[in-house]
Amino acid sequence: MSAVVNAPARGDGLVVRGLTKTYPNGVRALVDVNLELTSGLYGLLGPNAAGKSTLMRTLATLQEPDAGSIHLDGVDILRQPDAMRRRLGYLPQQIGAYPGVSGRELLRRFAWLKGRTRRDEREREVSALLERVNLTAAAGRAVSTYSGGMLRRFGIALALIGAPRLLIVDEPTAGLDPAERRRFHRVLAEVATDAAVLLSTHIVEDIENLCERLTILAEGRVVAEGRVASLIAALSGRLWTRVIPRGAPLGEHLHATATPRGTRVVVVADESPGPDCAAHSPRLEDVYHYTLRREVTA
Repeated sequence: MSAVVNAPARGDGLVVRGLTKTYPNGVRALVDVNLELTSGLYGLLGPNAAGKSTLMRTLATLQEPDAGSIHLDGVDILRQPDAMRRRLGYLPQQIGAYPGVSGRELLRRFAWLKGRTRRDEREREVSALLERVNLTAAAGRAVSTYSGGMLRRFGIALALIGAPRLLIVDEPTAGLDPAERRRFHRVLAEVATDAAVLLSTHIVEDIENLCERLTILAEGRVVAEGRVASLIAALSGRLWTRVIPRGAPLGEHLHATATPRGTRVVVVADESPGPDCAAHSPRLEDVYHYTLRREVTA
């Protein structure tokens, strides 16, 4: 275990310093990762094998790092993992269903495990959570009969039992239709008024719409971090777009999108690369691709 750094003051949220993890096969999943999360929504982006899952499992006390420190509101989580477990909500990509167990009953069981031993207190919390995720009418149904969208909303209810200080959500809107995505976004935004929410997803638009801050991981390292608006603004005036006819070489570009007229490419340049180029207003997707390309060519 790593040397302990000075603990942050109580109430400072989640503070991660120097988190490092190498697996027995030699893969360096995390390399000196630093994070600070207070209340609000915080995005986590990165390609496959970037270290996102390792980071989330480590924060959730499902595995230990080789080095580094984790404090939640001043408590050393590596020395007192139960303190994190009592204050953590975790929504993984896949939610297991218990055959024949209703949504209300499963919430009751998890609430009891989270320390809600008083029946009246447990029932109030379960009913409030079902209402919050719009599942009151389906509470008596077996969870195994829920649709994909219902399962995601039920998962957030499970994660919110015990009013967690930190909520970790992994690909929460994958497979949801637009209406379910919007409903899920509203729930996350409400939760973020009182808790730190770490949102890991491949849907860049979700982070752009929901999060004020984000971290981008690549090969276990933090390659970009900061306010979403500031990271986007840093590319202002440097992006251009053009449509390349089908069959023509694309040339050097940041990223490309197929269109009925050909392939639309976005390029980086301090000045317009040519008369067929138009200025492109940067989005978070551009920041993501630019950051990863910079790492590859560094």
